[in-house]
Amino acid sequence: MPSPRWARSSTTGLWIDHLSVSKSQAGGTGGEPDRRLRIVGIDPELRFAGGEVQVLSLTRELIRRGHQAELLCDPRGGLFRSAREAGITCHPLAIRNSIDIRAGLQLRRFLAGGDYDVVHFHTSRAHSMAPYAHGRASCAVVTRRMDYRPNRLFARWLYHRAVDRVVAISPGVAQSLIAAGVARSRITIIPSGIDPDRFRPPTAAERQAARNKLGLASGQIAIGAAGALEPRKGHRVLLQAMAAMQAERDHEARCFIAGEGTLGQTLIDEAARLHLDGIVHFIGQLKDTRELLWALDIFAMPSLKEGLGVAILEAMGCGLAIAASNVGGAGDAIANGCGLAIEPGNAAALAAALRKLIGSSEQRLALGEAARRGVIDRFTIAASTAATLKLYFNCVKDRRRGSVSACGA
Repeated sequence: MPSPRWARSSTTGLWIDHLSVSKSQAGGTGGEPDRRLRIVGIDPELRFAGGEVQVLSLTRELIRRGHQAELLCDPRGGLFRSAREAGITCHPLAIRNSIDIRAGLQLRRFLAGGDYDVVHFHTSRAHSMAPYAHGRASCAVVTRRMDYRPNRLFARWLYHRAVDRVVAISPGVAQSLIAAGVARSRITIIPSGIDPDRFRPPTAAERQAARNKLGLASGQIAIGAAGALEPRKGHRVLLQAMAAMQAERDHEARCFIAGEGTLGQTLIDEAARLHLDGIVHFIGQLKDTRELLWALDIFAMPSLKEGLGVAILEAMGCGLAIAASNVGGAGDAIANGCGLAIEPGNAAALAAALRKLIGSSEQRLALGEAARRGVIDRFTIAASTAATLKLYFNCVKDRRRGSVSACGA
């Protein structure tokens, strides 16, 4: 029987090691060793999406706890700009693809000039450079954020030999890694986290101001979604659900979709074809998602694939009623009464869930309160950082002992 630190996921049935992520860690250092680590995180993505939000939040929290945390990013990307605006040391590194030898050699030279304890690869493209970092730091860690199976041909090398430990942000992500041949003993599940003091329910004045910006009338129900406009996010399913409800003309809800991506114009055209003009509004990329969340009554996340999704955590923190696909970590996040779980790709089911929430202010309130409690209990950036630091310290210790396979255990 697994020890108390292990628990079975409600959605995957997988026994997972939560690495002592608990409320007791959320307010402080959680018993971290009294040693200052030197950490460099690598994220070369151009788009500032949920993963980059997490990288920025983690880095800021590491610095707040007294560690030296720096970033390597593409200077053209949103993370590079945001990190520098936040006062974080951010070095330029552009990685064109997974076989970018020039970027690999640049990374190797950079690490040779420093004395880093931890190199943390935050994306797949960053992870592909891990072999160049070998021996240039005390240990290397990679975070996996997506719940689709990585390439089995390279998974064993990249996850077993190129790094010391793998962080999965949800049980679903861990399961996909195991299916690709990654040893369970090398995987630690550390969920994403948000700042619940920032992402909180709005005051009456804040809510009214946010609704005024969107032109919402008193009593009008606002549904919203935030995320990259890419196929895996399932925005077409949301449009189909809105069209089904509009055909019945039994509500006055409006839908606001925030984000940018390759499907941007395609989705706009699809909404027009479905006669959703004036019902669905595409509001582009938001620098602060609270501008949208504080105006909403319902948050929809119709993803077809999802690691966990920062957007759903932010919506939960703001106390919103949520209807989300039961995929990846999203299903775990809204389990135990924190939201309505929908079969992915099922527009009729999503429409039914939205219709139910539109018709019951009591259910919206109850789900929103449960979602808020769920975030505070399980998904704060403080708890996520504490668990990450524990992993770092264990990896550094075990690397020095010559026992990489045991790190984090």
